[in-house]
Amino acid sequence: MQTLFLCYIIKNEKLMRPYLSVIAFAVLAIFMGCESNTAPQPTATADTQTVGQSGVKDDVSSPNVVQVAAGSADHTTLVTAVKAAGLVDALSNAGPFTVFAPTNAAFDKLPTGTVEGLLQPDQKDALKNILEYHTYVGSLKIEYMQDGQSFEQVNGGKITISKKDGKTMVNGRATVLATIPTSNGIIHVIDEVLLPE
Repeated sequence: MQTLFLCYIIKNEKLMRPYLSVIAFAVLAIFMGCESNTAPQPTATADTQTVGQSGVKDDVSSPNVVQVAAGSADHTTLVTAVKAAGLVDALSNAGPFTVFAPTNAAFDKLPTGTVEGLLQPDQKDALKNILEYHTYVGSLKIEYMQDGQSFEQVNGGKITISKKDGKTMVNGRATVLATIPTSNGIIHVIDEVLLPE
């Protein structure tokens, strides 16, 4: 119909000349209306998946405490425990945190079945308490730790630092084997699991 209308206008140009501007506007409006009706309408989509701080994708910044631990073959048990206790998001936040991170070998020193038992859903609170005992809010650099100092951990319990033969120890048993800086704190690798009283 639009094509026939245009043909009529072209053939009767002299008759229609006074009305051309009105007709041109009408034709333009018709075409615009057709295009707007056929154009796909954008639809709003809501992202129903909720993620915490650990879900933030960042390939530019230095890795945080959780990411460093997850990349260590010696800390697979610790990472599994952190996930089971629901602490991944908390330890992925800005911090700073100081985490005393027992190695897999440290967990192996616990009585048989201890780790497996703590990973059960009904033991989540006990596991969380133990892991929070390994975490200090703040940055504890090893060179600033002094013999006899105590630090209150996230769970409210205190750890005691001792220095012996050039080694730094926690609670007189766990030796700090290595120190790793992260984007949101420090990891001190230790050879014993710290157990709150």
